[in-house]
Amino acid sequence: MICMKQIEVAAAVIIRDGKVFCAQRPNKGEVALKWEFPGGKLESGERGEETVVREIREELLSVVNVEKDLGAITWQYRTFGIHMHAYRCRLMEGSLTLNEHVAAKWLDRNALRSVDWADADKLLLPAVETELKK
Repeated sequence: MICMKQIEVAAAVIIRDGKVFCAQRPNKGEVALKWEFPGGKLESGERGEETVVREIREELLSVVNVEKDLGAITWQYRTFGIHMHAYRCRLMEGSLTLNEHVAAKWLDRNALRSVDWADADKLLLPAVETELKK
């Protein structure tokens, strides 16, 4: 049995005015051009909440505040496995400038499933829909 790389990541579910922010990945790798909730890999000794704050600062030149833990999901892609912690976040500073992603959108609940999500992020959609109802 081949042991694939396992990655632990954290994702920011940034909600503002009844819409959630999503970003399209660059055109490389197994999840090329798929849509995702932005975030990234946990560094050694780092908590998921710290990861989303750091990653949003690095990737989107913005500051978020973590408001709520939305749980975690696990997904096995063809070439790697992912364990993703998701956090509802509020944008505090910045305008979510794309540094690594190729596109971005703010989606309301009705449009949430209108983009081609990465498989792992798809698993977060029910929790995001619940948050958007509030």
